[in-house]
Parts: sequence; C-alpha cells; structure tokens
Amino acid sequence: MNDDELLSKLEAFGNSIDGTTIGGTTDDGFVNNDDYEDDTAVDHPAHFDVDRFLAGLDAIFDAHEAATKAGPYLEQAAVDAENAGDDAGLLTVLNETMGFYRSQGKHKENQWIIQRALELAAKMGIEGTDAWTTTLINAATGQRAAGNYDQAEDLYHMALASATRTLSPTDRRLAALHNNLSMVYSETNRNDKAETELREALRILESSSPNADADLDVASTHTNLALVLLAEHKLDEADRHAARALEIYRTGHLEHSAHYASALAGYAQVRFAAGDYARAVDLYRQALAVIDECYGRDTDYYRVTEANLRQAEDAARQAGVDISDAADTTAASPVVSKERDDSSGQHAPAESAARPRMSGLELARAYWQEVGKPMIAAKYPQYQGRIAAGLVGHGSECYGFDDAVSRDHDFGPRFCLWLTDEDYAEIGAQLQTDYDALPNEFMGYVRADVATTTPRAARDGAGRRDGVFAIGDFFESVTGYRTAPAEDSPHEWLMLDEATLAAATNGKVFADPLGAFSATRQGFTFMPDDVRLSLISRRLGMMAQAGQYNVSRMLERDDGAAAWLAISEFVQAASSLVFLLNGPVTVGYAPYYKWRFAALRRLSQRMATRLPDVCDQLETLLRLSSAACYGGAGFGEGGRGAAPAVAQVEQTVERICAEVVDELRAEGLTRSDETFLEWQRPYVEEHIRSNAACLYSL
Repeated sequence: MNDDELLSKLEAFGNSIDGTTIGGTTDDGFVNNDDYEDDTAVDHPAHFDVDRFLAGLDAIFDAHEAATKAGPYLEQAAVDAENAGDDAGLLTVLNETMGFYRSQGKHKENQWIIQRALELAAKMGIEGTDAWTTTLINAATGQRAAGNYDQAEDLYHMALASATRTLSPTDRRLAALHNNLSMVYSETNRNDKAETELREALRILESSSPNADADLDVASTHTNLALVLLAEHKLDEADRHAARALEIYRTGHLEHSAHYASALAGYAQVRFAAGDYARAVDLYRQALAVIDECYGRDTDYYRVTEANLRQAEDAARQAGVDISDAADTTAASPVVSKERDDSSGQHAPAESAARPRMSGLELARAYWQEVGKPMIAAKYPQYQGRIAAGLVGHGSECYGFDDAVSRDHDFGPRFCLWLTDEDYAEIGAQLQTDYDALPNEFMGYVRADVATTTPRAARDGAGRRDGVFAIGDFFESVTGYRTAPAEDSPHEWLMLDEATLAAATNGKVFADPLGAFSATRQGFTFMPDDVRLSLISRRLGMMAQAGQYNVSRMLERDDGAAAWLAISEFVQAASSLVFLLNGPVTVGYAPYYKWRFAALRRLSQRMATRLPDVCDQLETLLRLSSAACYGGAGFGEGGRGAAPAVAQVEQTVERICAEVVDELRAEGLTRSDETFLEWQRPYVEEHIRSNAACLYSL
C-alpha cells in the first residue's frame, strides 16, 4: 500500500465518524522523575525528551493522579513535541493519549487523537515497522472501546498484516492482537470468528511460553475461549478450557493475581449454565474474595460479581440445592493468609478490621497530609516553603512491594523530611523532636516501636529510615555520596551498584517546594549512558561465562553446587540486563535480591517493555535448578533423572541469550548475530564515547 492509498484509507476512517477529524496505557513501575504533589509546572523544551516524558507520565499514574493531571500533561507534551519538530516523539505522545482517553471513557475526544496519530504515522512513512503496528493496535482498540466496530475491525486487520512483517510468529504481542480482534467479533455476536482468533492466540502463547503450565496469559486466554464457547452452547468444551485456566493459576501459584478472579468467575458462569449451582456459588464466592483482596468492595467489578453470586444462590435454592457448606465471603471479614514463621521469631500480624487496607506509601502520604503538613504549618511557617517530604530509601513499602507479611517489622505511619544543610543546622534537631512527638496511632495503624523495629532502622540509629534529614546526609547514608557523581567520573558511577541506586531513587516525594531534594535525587536517576553501556557489556560477559559456558561444564563434572551458583550468577546478570536495556531513567534500577523478581515481574507487565519474556524464563531456570544440579538417576519429572531438567536449563539459557541479541540488534547496539554473548561485548562498547579505561572490557 503506497502513501496515497494509505492516506485515502485513513481519510475514510475520519469521514465516517460524525464528520469529525480525528499510544497505550502505563503500568506501575519504578518512578524516578519529579513525583510530588506541589509540582504542576511542565517544561517547554526545544528538544523533546521521550524518556523524560514517559517517566513523568508514569509518575502521575503511580501517584494515582491520572484523573486530574494526565490529560493536561499529555496535551502539553503534544505541544512540546510539535514545537520541537519531533514527529517520533509526537507519535509516542499520541499513542499514550489514545490509551489514556480510552481508559477514561473519552471516546469522542479520542477520535481526533486516533486520526491524528494515523495521519502522522503515514506521513512519517513508518509502514512496516513496530511503531506502525503499535499505532494501528492502539487506534483499533480505541475504536473498539468507542463501539466503532467496523473501524476497529479494519484497523485490527491492518495491524495483523503489518505484524506478520514486523513481529516473529511467536511474539506474544501477536497473540494479544488476535485476542483483541476476538473481542470485536464477540461484541458483535460473531462468536465463531472470535473462537478462531482465540485459538490462534492460544497457539502462539503455548508455543512461545517457557512454561505454558504456569503462564498467566495462557490461563487468561483459556478463560476467554471458555466464555466464547459457552456463548456458542459448546458446554463441554467450555468447561474444559475454564477448568484448565484454574489449573494453570494453581500450578503457577498465581491465586493472588487479580486475573485469578476472572478465571474463577468465568468457570462459575460455565458451571451455572450446566446447572451445577453449588459449584457456581462456591466459585463466585472465591472470586469475590480475590476481588476484595485486589480491588476492594466499592468497585463495579465486585458489585457485578456479587450480583451473579446472588443469582446463582437463588437458582440453587429454587432447585433445592444445599449451599450452606460454602462460607459466605461477602459477609465475612477479608481473607487473611495464615501466620507464618519469620527468622525474627515473630509472626505477621493479622489485619485489623477497623483500619483501611492501604500500602505503606499510601499510609505515609496520608500521615504527611493529615498530621505532618499541619504541624509544619503551625510550628515552622517560615520554613514550610523549603521542607521536602516523602518516603524514599530502604524498606519494602518504598518499592511498593509491602504486604501483610511486611508489617511485623519497621512498618507504620511514617515519612521523611528533607532540609538543606543551612535549614537543618537551624531547625533540624527541634524538628526531629516534633516529628517524634507526632501521634503514634493513625488510621488504625501504629508507628513502629522498639519491639517491632530492627536495629538498622531505629529512629536514633545511623540507619534510621524516617524523620528529619539534611538532604546530603540522607543520600550519603544510602549511597555514600552526598550528590550523584559527575558524568565525567565513570569510575565513581561504577562503584555504585544498582541496588544502591534503586534505594536512592525509589518511593515517593509528597512535597518539594524548593526543589532541592528532587534535583539531588534526579541526579542519581540519570546514569550516564556510557556507564549504562559499560554495565550492559559486563552483564553480557557474565551471562556468557556463567550461563553459556560454565553451567554445562560444571554439570559434566557432577559438581552440582558449582552449577547452581553459575545459574544464580546468570540469573542475576540477566535480570539486571533487562533493567539496563529498558533504561534506568524510565524504569528505575534493579533492586537487591529480595525484591529483584518482584520488580522484574512488574516491569515485564508494562506496555512496551523490552525483553518482557525473560522474567518467566529466569523463574523457570530457578525452578529447574534443583533437578538439574542435584537430580541424579531417577530424580525429577516422572523419575527420569536429571537429564530432562539439564536439557531444559541449557535450552532456556540459549533462548534468553538469543532474545538478548535480537534486542541488541533492534536497539542498534550490535551488527552481529552471534549468540555467544561474550562476542557481543565489543559491538556494544563501540557506542561508548568516553576514553576512560574503566568502561571497557579487557
């Protein structure tokens, strides 16, 4: 299709929608930009910085301020990109705007954005690229959400045609595209075509998954297919697919995933249609418990599922079926997992029914807003325009990973106050005293005391995690540096490990009227690109040495311990590489081992993440390590010994390395197809501009 034909087709789209002329959503991830409530200004750069734009948008979503701030932010970003003459940047903004408007139900406003994005993409001549495919998918999804099914179907078919040229046959994005097209067919009562698309999506996912038996996307597709089959009155087959979905969730220990509720409710719908009302009631009640855990009760999702449960209960009673054995989760308190032993000898405390369920960051923000901020205004009015507040540093809540288990130590209402050196000298000690005097109980939560505070986090200790700090002292306590090293000091940057940088740049800044804290924090966010490239090279070297070379050699020597350590080194290097290739300024740094995989899973679920499949494959490696390294004869799956696990470990290592090479080529960091990663290092290092010897491999 030439440009004239393409523009003609796009013009037809625009003319067909009420005579009106006519990018994706973002997920939670590390936020390393100016993320605080008092900052509403937007720069107007001569050069449009796409990474900075995306980081700022992530910050707005992560602060749950999208409803009020995302729209103006996106509009201003479009103006900035246009003024800078950056068509590629503008297309990125428009793609993000399409996703945001769709999520907000602003379908009429989205028509202009959709048309503008398509026309811009055509003008740029990017047909046949990933960017073109992505734009078509976003536009189609926007039209589907608006109920413009004819336009959506045409755009999805254009996207499929493009994807066959730009995506590999096993790319999971291709499966998502078939799934989206199935929704168009399902919503227009063409269930036979919806079934065909879902079966193709399932085929792609199962063939590309490192472990289809524990793959959330495979499970979700089974559920979607079950519901379409149910609409076609293919009850037995619908039952098999719905049951298979639940089996996958349980095999993968994914029962606390929000998607598990959909699988439970889907199977409940199938069992209800089969007249198995008792089972339907049980499944709906389980679904409600998961929805309550993940979303709370004041949601449409909960209310719709609860209405379906009541219908199933009524049907059961009318049929004389006893449903008294199943506990009524809609009337009971939220489900709390059993206590478990911790190394401290303490137990995770049970949730209080009298307090709202909230994360540590949400609790800290509320404590600042309702207690800390009024105290500053009353006692330090002349400084309230100079004091920054937030929660950054060590602790699971700073990463957004805290849960009920986290609350047996170092948990409670708290925040940090950051002052310049001069202000700290004037009021630091007294402000700390006033901070310590704040109420110990807030919203049903109690501030950590001596019994539940670890020594490293004690309020009067050098490693304290909240209270009053001079800005430089705070960052020095975390990183060893009062400010980030200079760009021309790569040796200093290389002395800072990623986990340290993650702790310095995580969390939230609730207020920073002076901007001094955020400026210092942002300095640690902007790792020089030469340093990033050097670290990428180092990770490639470790992946080659530990994974591609030493795992098999140690297994041949029957040294299971050494092989296991080699797998561990490979996993650490590969997980770090995913963060480095996605860019710390956008996605943050890889945290220390305890939260490495939690962060990697979250990153892998974000839209447009590079190497999104590596996380699942690394978890497969770890799962197989025991059998591969210590299996012996008759140990492992089906008593077949270690050999099958060894083969799968070696295949998974090579598959990950091949995907890394594909990504390096896509980013222009290599010209080579060599999959032994050690040979890729010189190509990557060609892009380092500095002559500093510490940046290069020997």
